[in-house]
Amino acid sequence: MWWGVGAALVANLLYSVGFVLEKRALGRLPELSAGRPLRTVLILATSPAWIAGSLALAAGFVAQLVVYRALPIAAAQGIFVSGLVLLLLLSSAVLGEQPSGRERWALGAVLVALLMVVASVREGEDTVGTGAPWALVLLVCVPTLGAGVWLYRQVEKRSRKRHRVPTNGIGYGVAVGLLYGVSSLAIKGASGTLTGEGLGAAARALFGSPYPYLLLVTAAAGLVMSQAALQRCRASLIVPVCTTVTCLFTAVLGTLTFGETLPEDPLLLTLRVAGTALALSVLLAMPRHDPAPAT
Repeated sequence: MWWGVGAALVANLLYSVGFVLEKRALGRLPELSAGRPLRTVLILATSPAWIAGSLALAAGFVAQLVVYRALPIAAAQGIFVSGLVLLLLLSSAVLGEQPSGRERWALGAVLVALLMVVASVREGEDTVGTGAPWALVLLVCVPTLGAGVWLYRQVEKRSRKRHRVPTNGIGYGVAVGLLYGVSSLAIKGASGTLTGEGLGAAARALFGSPYPYLLLVTAAAGLVMSQAALQRCRASLIVPVCTTVTCLFTAVLGTLTFGETLPEDPLLLTLRVAGTALALSVLLAMPRHDPAPAT
């Protein structure tokens, strides 16, 4: 269990550094648009700083494979969200972003909520799921991908309206979070195919499953959508919202999909359910717009 916790902390560090490097690089690039994906990819490929950030994120995904082989989904998500503290410190020190007082309280409440989820996990009492029916995985993932793309397009349409109230990125964060939730389930499923039966057997099991193809779709769509959103909005807000949605989606639907049972102890069950409900309610209560600029 503890080497899984260590891998999760390493993944947190890589994710935080990667997002901050990408955000810093995006500020020096031309405006990106999710409606022009090829142009967006070509622009990103010209930035060494952005490439360094993306490599850090890719290394975080590799560490996530290790985490899912050692920890239950709910516990892993709670530890991943604790990395938001590091992200906020880095975004403040490197990017000069300062969240509002209401946003700091909200993000603090999210951390408390998801630490409740971590506290509900006891070594030896939670099972680590290794597989799920493919039909069930696709039933969960395909509509979620559609919902994420639809929501992103709706936020884009509203942002182009004249005299609009400035958006702070909550909608973008939720949309991208849904895509990354699917990606997280795909990583969980892929980790279950990496058995000790040899490289050839593992490769056949992996590419004979839907997981690498789900990862390919989410990587392509998430790349364009997340970078356009991150360029327009504060990393200190959009990344925590995205992370919260991803973790809640993965913890709830991933637990059910991969057959990881909830705690039988009433206190542990209360901590897990109440923590999930608190994080979701805080997310829904956060302001959707930044204050209008002074005229």
